[in-house]
Amino acid sequence: QVQLVESGGGLVQPGGSLRLACVASGSTLDYYAIGWFRQAPGKERAGVSCISSDGNRWASESVRGRFTISRDAANNVLYLQMDNLKPEDTGIYYCAATTAKAMCIEKYYAYWGQGTQVTVSS
Repeated sequence: QVQLVESGGGLVQPGGSLRLACVASGSTLDYYAIGWFRQAPGKERAGVSCISSDGNRWASESVRGRFTISRDAANNVLYLQMDNLKPEDTGIYYCAATTAKAMCIEKYYAYWGQGTQVTVSS
């Protein structure tokens, strides 16, 4: 069973950048589909960007071209590089993992971190 811990959130001005990290322990991420989800204020949690167990990537239309997901297999860490941040990117960002073949469909992700807050505001 994998445990996930996120870090890297904070307050940033519009147009700025942040890099989120998700450190996994208890199991190698190679066996999982993994990804980032966001819960914006007053909204349901939704997928932002994910990597399948065979390396395919997906990103939501709202972040495509601005956010980049990557995995450091050697150190068992998942990253989300977020550039050109906008106020609508504000929310709690969660790292999640699943053994199911489910690209960024929240209900199929069984393992979750505690979340890290990202606030984009001037």
